[in-house]
Amino acid sequence: VHAKGQIANAHLHTDKSAQEVKEYLNRYLPDDICVREVKVASDRFHSRYNAVGKTYRYTCYVGEDKPVFDRKYVHVVEEPLDVSKMEQAAKLLVGTHDYASFCSNPKMKKSTVRCVDSIVLKREGNRLTLTYHGTGFLQHMVRILTGTLLEVGMGKRTPESMTELLEAKQRALAGFTAPAQGLCMIEVDY
Repeated sequence: VHAKGQIANAHLHTDKSAQEVKEYLNRYLPDDICVREVKVASDRFHSRYNAVGKTYRYTCYVGEDKPVFDRKYVHVVEEPLDVSKMEQAAKLLVGTHDYASFCSNPKMKKSTVRCVDSIVLKREGNRLTLTYHGTGFLQHMVRILTGTLLEVGMGKRTPESMTELLEAKQRALAGFTAPAQGLCMIEVDY
């Protein structure tokens, strides 16, 4: 899974400025990680617990030719997709629901009720992106939602079956877990 807008917090005891901390981190982090900004936050700030919303984007490549240059960042779908049926299904998944059918953790002790504000599908050439925004997501939830919507697009399930999946609260009934490489965390809202 990738992240463009990941936020992290740490308690540091240093006399370095925020800019110096950023430069230091970027000097020693691996080449596939870059700190874009460092800010001083209150002692009570927590990047995970203070979040009020998140945006994830899942990218599929739909076509015969292999996407050689960005193959690590897309899921290749070789079958044609009915995007309009996927959009119908997505509308049924938006809202405040119990998403237990879309959680990979069978022993989830906390509530599996979440609010998904929007699921937007956009097709541009061979690329299909599914952008999810919500107050929070369960373990592998976006990837399972994506796999389920792809199955709708392939004609393996109907848009109307989303209601049954939400009511069933059984992971085994939902679609496959889409591979990690297509997922990117875009933004966290505070």
